Amino acid sequence: MTAGQLIAGVDVSRETVDKLRFFEALVRRWTPAINLISPSSILDLWGRHVIDSAQLFHLLTKDSSSWLDVGSGAGFPGLVIAILAREKQPSLEVTLIESDQRKATFLREAARQLSLECKVLAQRAETVPPIGADVLSARAFSSLSSLLPIADRHLAASGTAIFPKGKTWRDEVEEARKGWSFTLDAVQSVSDEDAAILVLREIARVPHR
Repeated sequence: MTAGQLIAGVDVSRETVDKLRFFEALVRRWTPAINLISPSSILDLWGRHVIDSAQLFHLLTKDSSSWLDVGSGAGFPGLVIAILAREKQPSLEVTLIESDQRKATFLREAARQLSLECKVLAQRAETVPPIGADVLSARAFSSLSSLLPIADRHLAASGTAIFPKGKTWRDEVEEARKGWSFTLDAVQSVSDEDAAILVLREIARVPHR
C-alpha cells in the first residue's frame, strides 16, 4: 500500500483515504434526492461527518469482532468505521440498522461500490432480534435515555456503547441515570470542543422501588 495520512488520529493508507473521499462524494451526490445530511453541514461534510465519525475508531479494541451502528442514516459513523476496519481490522463485522428504506438503499449501494462486506438491516432497532454486538454506536439519532434500551437489547454482556453527543451531554447523562446504571467515560471530541463521545459499559436498568 502507498503512504497515506492520519484521519482523526488513525494512520491509514492512501487507498483508505481515497475510499473515504469516494464515500464523501457519494453522500454529496445522493443528498439532494433523499436528504441524507442537512444542507448546512454539506459545506464541511469532511470535517462535520467523516472526521467526526472516524475518531470513534480509536475506541475499538483489538479483540472486538462486531460493530453495530443504529440509525445509520447516511453511513455516519457506520460506513466510515467499515472503511477504516477494512484496512486496520478486517475481521470486524459491521452491521448497520436504518429503518428509512431510501437511506437503507443508499447504504447498500455505497457498501457495494466501496466493496465493503457490511450488513444493512432496513428495520427499526427495537424489532431486530438481539445481535450481541461487541460495540454499538449511534450518532445524532436520539437522546441517551432512548438509546440505552437499544444498547441493552443488542450489546453483548461485555459490550461497549459509543454515543457522540453535543454540548448538552451532561444533562442527558443526568436524565439517563434516573432509569439506568452504567460506567461512563466522556472523551473529548476532536471535531467540536463542546462535544463529547460517551463510552458506556455495564449498562443495566435500575430496578423500580
